[in-house]
Amino acid sequence: MVTVILKVEMSLPGVSSLKEKRRIIKSLIAKLKNKYNISIAEVDNNDIHRKATIGAAIVSNNSSFGNQVIAKVVDSINMNSDVVIIDYQTENY
Repeated sequence: MVTVILKVEMSLPGVSSLKEKRRIIKSLIAKLKNKYNISIAEVDNNDIHRKATIGAAIVSNNSSFGNQVIAKVVDSINMNSDVVIIDYQTENY
């Protein structure tokens, strides 16, 4: 059993309120969760309206599969026009 963990720091340049940030992040999390069947949540920078950090994880019996799914998650986040990835990290357990 392999667990692949992803932590993504994002900037939300067009956001002017926490309400708008939460709408964008909640929508992004729901789409990624449904599309890739991952566990995902906002894990840091909750009260900063132009910055967000999300964490995601997938459990698999194959590390290459888990890494492929996480790479697709990062690509999907990159394609979202509301957020800009500042940094991301992955870890395998």
